[in-house]
Amino acid sequence: MTRGESPAHKEGCSAAPPVLELQDLAISYFTRAGELRVVPRLSVSLGHGEALGLVGESGCGKSTVALAVVRYLGRAGRVVGGRILFEGRDMAAMGAAELSALRGRRIAMVYQDPMASLNPVMTVGRQLMEVPMAHEGLGRPDARERALRMLDEVKLSDPAMLDRYPHQLSGGQQQRIVIAMALIAEPALLILDEPTTGLDVTVEAAVLDLVRELRRRHNSAILYISHNLGTVVRVCDRVGVMYGGELVEEGAIRQVFGNPHHPYTRGLLDCLPTLGRDKHTAPLRPIPGQVGSLRARPPGCGFALRCTHVDPARCVTVPIPVEPVAGDPGHRVQCLRAAELGRWQRPRGVAPGTAAGPPQPIVLAVGGLRKVYRAGRGVLGGGGTLIRALDDVRLSAPRGTTLAIVGESGCGKSTLARVLTGLEAATAGSVTLDGEEIGNTLVDGRPIALKRKLQMVFQNPDSTLNPSHTVGYAVGRALRRLRGVPREAAARQVGRLLEVVKLAPELAGHKPHQLSGGQKQRVAIARALAGDPEIVVADEPVSALDVSVQAAIVNLLSELQRTRGVTLVFISHDLSVVRYVADHVAVMYLGRVAEVGPVEAVFAPPYHPYTEALLSAVPVPDPDDQRPRILLEGTLPSATEVLRGCPFATRCPRKLGPVCDETPPPEQEPARGHRIACHIPLEELSRLARV
Repeated sequence: MTRGESPAHKEGCSAAPPVLELQDLAISYFTRAGELRVVPRLSVSLGHGEALGLVGESGCGKSTVALAVVRYLGRAGRVVGGRILFEGRDMAAMGAAELSALRGRRIAMVYQDPMASLNPVMTVGRQLMEVPMAHEGLGRPDARERALRMLDEVKLSDPAMLDRYPHQLSGGQQQRIVIAMALIAEPALLILDEPTTGLDVTVEAAVLDLVRELRRRHNSAILYISHNLGTVVRVCDRVGVMYGGELVEEGAIRQVFGNPHHPYTRGLLDCLPTLGRDKHTAPLRPIPGQVGSLRARPPGCGFALRCTHVDPARCVTVPIPVEPVAGDPGHRVQCLRAAELGRWQRPRGVAPGTAAGPPQPIVLAVGGLRKVYRAGRGVLGGGGTLIRALDDVRLSAPRGTTLAIVGESGCGKSTLARVLTGLEAATAGSVTLDGEEIGNTLVDGRPIALKRKLQMVFQNPDSTLNPSHTVGYAVGRALRRLRGVPREAAARQVGRLLEVVKLAPELAGHKPHQLSGGQKQRVAIARALAGDPEIVVADEPVSALDVSVQAAIVNLLSELQRTRGVTLVFISHDLSVVRYVADHVAVMYLGRVAEVGPVEAVFAPPYHPYTEALLSAVPVPDPDDQRPRILLEGTLPSATEVLRGCPFATRCPRKLGPVCDETPPPEQEPARGHRIACHIPLEELSRLARV
């Protein structure tokens, strides 16, 4: 059995059996159509104090393996072969009472959505105290003391937190509470299933730091499941790459991410945008094709149909064994051609900005924009508290370029998108499209010609595609309403639009549930293009997609911009993607623009301290490029507060003093078009190290 390189793992294994050992594990789901073998055969072990990451695209079997470990597969799922050993004991032989005692006490699990684990009608303190009271028989005073200690460990040291309900906490606080609940009984095994997927980059970084610190303190083994390769590098010692339910490569982090041998692992790494690449210098390389049906599993390599190195005579005829990589102890790969492939080279971009062209006319201009909501109104609409969602926002987007809007949740990104698209009206200020004021006009009041000019692509295409109608109907309806195309002609143009977004015209007859996530997002883009818009507002369009699908959509958006001259307003919390696609970037904080400018200027010193902190928090899937992190501590001001000084002052690690609290920050301009709202002199900001 493969062993990692962590000292804790080696020491633990010499004195005791592994915490978790999967021996030839096979898992099936039984449906009306018959048995579906989702994991044909999987062997892996996890030692004391060790962290193992499982990565791969959606549907590869990561979460199924985790659910099998805790025996939560449901009625349709079943372990049909092999063994799951926990601390040397076969879990299949355990009764219901023994399993119940094990869960929460010796094995704990943290899910992607913390609200799936938190009871909304119970206080946080009661839910934390419940674990030691149920599993260790502690009384209420001792359980409360344990809960307070655990809150302090997860950096929530305010005792008043115990009396709050889950809905009164932020997403990051909720996830910390769930981690505290999982660790309060000091389990031997902690399973984390996509624990940071829905979190901001700064909150994600804080949670990852917390997991790493608590793992050292409690010596818990961690099974970490994620599709984000950068987070795995930050947390884990070893990584297993899964495809089609099989472990196609396994080894230490540095082995697998520094010298990957399986074509699928290489493909995942090639898909990723990094902070040193952009759309002008280094195109992303998505993995061709899609994950095949598990009902038609080939006898040989499951990745063969998508592999650019496939040898049909060898790769698809017989089962592929998992073999050790020569000269690399602990590194295993399931590929017949692994030794024949050259050494992988990490994609690198050349100097950014090489494709910059002549200045383009401004198509979208935002000046002094304010959006204020009134919360808690009385029966007659009076009173209430003012919430300043946008405050003096000034931005512009030249034609045919990408303006990216970044920042943490609550910074005003999505509110800005809603004002641009007419879903909300501005309270004050101006928004002009080709010189025409649109900020005060809701979408229902905008003429068809104006609606055609500006369209939107949302994060979740399922929320905007009617499940009862076909793809052709959705795109055709947009053609008819926005451009007045007759029904017969619309049917022909639907096929052409689908081809533009790299979809087969035959998919026009499919309904949304028959499409993959990437295909549905392409349909949403095709529908947005139906009116031949000048501007497309894309609100987190790739955040819910696998890395390969994300790369394909990002390439598609870049190609559409080149061929059609579309201006993109790209809203995202993923700074690696933003660095790749954007020409200009606006960094927002509490409804204000902290920094704005050309992408190469914003991503290099001089930085606004908030920009610097965001960049330092980006997880990088390169074990040799782990940069220091800048922690953001302090409290986030309420959107109802009237702030006299800099809104970032309460969390700024470079705060000068009272001037930051009392005086609005001046807007400094280190170069034309690059603005930084900060009291720190430009000379000092310019001396900051590049993140």
